[in-house]
Amino acid sequence: MAENLNQTPNANRVHIAFFGKRNAGKSSVVNAVTGQNLSIVSDVLGTTTDPVSKAMELLPVGPVVIIDTPGIDDSGEIGELRVQKTKQILNKTDVAVLVVDSVTGKSDCDEELIALFKAKEIPYIVVYNKFDLKCIDKLTENEISVSAKTCENINALKEIIALFGNKEKITNCIICDKLKKDDIVILVTPIDGSAPKGRMILPQVQTIRDILDAAAVCVTVQPEQLSFTLDNLKTKPKLVVTDSQVFGKVKQLVPDDIPLTSFSILMANFKGILKTAVKGAASIEKLKNGDIVLISEGCTHHRQCEDIGTVKLPNWLEQYTNKDFKFEFTSGGEFPEDLSKYALVIHCGGCMLNEKEMLYRQKSAETQNIPFTNYGTAIAYMNGILKRSLEIFPEIQNEIL
Repeated sequence: MAENLNQTPNANRVHIAFFGKRNAGKSSVVNAVTGQNLSIVSDVLGTTTDPVSKAMELLPVGPVVIIDTPGIDDSGEIGELRVQKTKQILNKTDVAVLVVDSVTGKSDCDEELIALFKAKEIPYIVVYNKFDLKCIDKLTENEISVSAKTCENINALKEIIALFGNKEKITNCIICDKLKKDDIVILVTPIDGSAPKGRMILPQVQTIRDILDAAAVCVTVQPEQLSFTLDNLKTKPKLVVTDSQVFGKVKQLVPDDIPLTSFSILMANFKGILKTAVKGAASIEKLKNGDIVLISEGCTHHRQCEDIGTVKLPNWLEQYTNKDFKFEFTSGGEFPEDLSKYALVIHCGGCMLNEKEMLYRQKSAETQNIPFTNYGTAIAYMNGILKRSLEIFPEIQNEIL
């Protein structure tokens, strides 16, 4: 347990996914690259029936998520579902590795995958496996021949993956670029029935670490201690960051001359969707009675009676607009491809999703002309403090509001 707490979150790892036809040797190449028996290897077609993921350290890349996918040529009713799952993996892939059988060469399925890589702007490597059986003479810059059986050229493949992976590494920070040494930041973190037992949620943990990386001072309180803390600090805080659920209460306690924002707004900026989220929040005013609103979470968890996504947010939305809506909910890796029936998509902060997948979901909504926002931005808007919440992002505040 202690070891897991110190690991880089999956959302901040480079996602490297292996694709290809059945029996091209994907799983064998994955096992050779990772040095582990991550995937079951067999001569039977379709041995890998579901995507297999593992967070690990892969030198010389660093912290990564390795994903082994089912064969893109799987057939039958169940096979089609597996292919659909494989294509969904593309939405969170930072680096794609296409494994091709050297003996049979590229197929139409392989070319289809390459077309998808290009369409989704995913850097990719073509790996001709079974080099021990047949050598491919002419290779392009992003192609390599290997043998998973003898491990020939596996180290060279890892170097290429590292080259692509280092380009995709997340380098921006959550808040540290807004802070100077010894700045004081107050974090308001409610501990109630919906808080996880014995720990803090990931955005809170990541923000604390980010503040410490800036050599700033982090003060973490519950809403009930906020007034006491503000009154007893000798130095005015640089910033107050609150859980979105208590925005209404916190805004009454924090003086106007102290910037105030939320963890969710910080995460939206970190994931690259804040501009879209701000624009999407304004569309709340255009909602009509009977509209369908999609509320989507990037993780799966046991829902409490006062769950923010399924209970609080729908209630706040209907109270603010004085209208009745129909709500649909998704969680984890599920996100509809067809969003046409929705009048608005409200997403969580996306702390469990990598930037690639969050941007995919945002782009899906934009392409279909569906307003897209996130929890904290929508809640700040409904509390009338969105403009104030964006003070630390003046470039966005000035451009949109």
